[in-house]
Amino acid sequence: MKRELGIARCGLACCLCTENVTCEGCNSGECPGYHDCENRLCSIEKKISHCYECGEDCRKGLLEKIKPYGFNIFIRRYGEEELLNCLERNEKNGVIYHREGVFGDYDDFDDVERLIAFIRTGTR
Repeated sequence: MKRELGIARCGLACCLCTENVTCEGCNSGECPGYHDCENRLCSIEKKISHCYECGEDCRKGLLEKIKPYGFNIFIRRYGEEELLNCLERNEKNGVIYHREGVFGDYDDFDDVERLIAFIRTGTR
C-alpha cells in the first residue's frame, strides 16, 4: 500500500491503485483522466480538497460508482485516517482493491451500508 498517496479527491484509494504505476495521485497531473475528471474539477471549483468535504449528497462523475461513493460516506463518518487504516488491514487480510481491471472486492455491493460494514470488518 502506497499510503502516502492517500485518498483521491473523488474518494478512490490512490494508495491501493494498481492501474497506473507512475501515478502520484489526482493533483500530480499523471492520473488518467486528470484534465477531464468531473470530481477533480468540481472540488477545485468549490475550493475543497476532497468530495467528502462537500455537504451535498452528490452522485456525479466517479461518485456514480459504489466504491468511491461509499468511501466518501465512510470518511464523513469516521475520518480519512480510519479509512486508510481499514483498507490497509483489509489488504493484509486478502481483500483485493483491483481484482479485474479497476473492479475488486469493494465493488461487489449494491448497498452502501453493507459496503461500509465490509470496510470496517473486512468480512461480508
